Amino acid sequence: MAPSSAPPISWKRNLGVVWFTELVAIAGFSVMSPILPLYVRELGVRDPRAVTLWAGAVFSAPAVTMAVVSPIWGALSDRYGRKMMVERAMFSGAVLIALAGLVRSVEQLVVLRAIQGALTGTISAATTLVAATTPRDRAGYAQGLLQMAIYVGASVGPLLGGVIADEMGYRATFWATGLLLLVAGLGVLFLVREDFQPPPPRLRPVIRLPLRQRIWTALAPVLGSTLILGQLALGLVARTGPRLLAAMMPLFVESIAAGQGRIASLSGLVSGVSAAAGALGAVVLGRLGDRVGYRGIMIGCALTSVGAYAAMAAVGSPAALLLWQGLTGLAMGGILASLSAALAVLAPVGQEGVIYGVNASLTSVANAAGPLMGSTLAVWLGLRAPFVGSAAFFALSALAAVRLMPSRPAEAVGPCRHSSAKQEVDLNE
Repeated sequence: MAPSSAPPISWKRNLGVVWFTELVAIAGFSVMSPILPLYVRELGVRDPRAVTLWAGAVFSAPAVTMAVVSPIWGALSDRYGRKMMVERAMFSGAVLIALAGLVRSVEQLVVLRAIQGALTGTISAATTLVAATTPRDRAGYAQGLLQMAIYVGASVGPLLGGVIADEMGYRATFWATGLLLLVAGLGVLFLVREDFQPPPPRLRPVIRLPLRQRIWTALAPVLGSTLILGQLALGLVARTGPRLLAAMMPLFVESIAAGQGRIASLSGLVSGVSAAAGALGAVVLGRLGDRVGYRGIMIGCALTSVGAYAAMAAVGSPAALLLWQGLTGLAMGGILASLSAALAVLAPVGQEGVIYGVNASLTSVANAAGPLMGSTLAVWLGLRAPFVGSAAFFALSALAAVRLMPSRPAEAVGPCRHSSAKQEVDLNE
């Protein structure tokens, strides 16, 4: 009697597992986000300007290293499999972030954060895994759900982190993050199934080629498509805007809280409200974009962000800040869902890792440049100046979307279908 074949892999089951584990992982990363500038102060930095600048360095360090290595991890995922890249990112983060709770100086914290950026990157790895295992006609649905998981995790994490910091101290938040990432990594290890088939040797970059030619071969799916390049450039501008506030938001909350105390919890609430609204925006506006077009959603959300960030520059109470943060979160959810869906349908089959690796690299550029720019503006012009800078970036995003984004989903699907079909023929020859 012939042995029974293994049951087919269910993309919906994998999506469900990745959805939950990424939610847990992002919740873990977000646990420590509201307290990082306050942790800098606990590590011995006292001058207010120095605190602001070091906070910018702490936020930017992992983004700098991630920008360098993300395309490499993406190319490796196309050659060796996507699941192991998710495991690498989650388990590395569990160890390194737990160690950050033991540092004795801000310099040590910056070094650990830089190493963290080189070895983690769960969003890029999970997005690549989902894009590679989901049918193309369900790309918008799957990417919207994944964005929802990211936003839900980012809404729960800061709230949890603020409470932990106020009740147990800042260092406990890093250990909580490590534990959550460990749980997420184990979930992927034991529950996600991947039937990965590496490309035939003749389709891989020839190892004896000069380095410049090997890099060009690996990046050809990106550099050869003006549509993909347009989405990547648009994503870079749109993601930089909110990152101007990353390092200084807890300090701004402290400045308008009027001695209310529990600053970590209040900062976590501000971040959590924005992320929760983002989860709603990702699902509702992402699905709407599949029907009416990505460009309109992108432009509308970007213009909404312009008004909301300009209004936040004038707020005088945490309650008003919460209101406008919720609106910006809703808009950002629509922006990221539209960008992710457009990129998912444009990525050629079998080369998703390279596409999302470059996307992660540019996201890291935004994550690195944004906090440093915001910190510099805050030091020289005050804590309200970064809000005006964010509004300017979203105004630029709206203008760029008019030229760079497909107006209808079919305009993005068409080239992708063509590229995908060509790649499938190559694999079967």
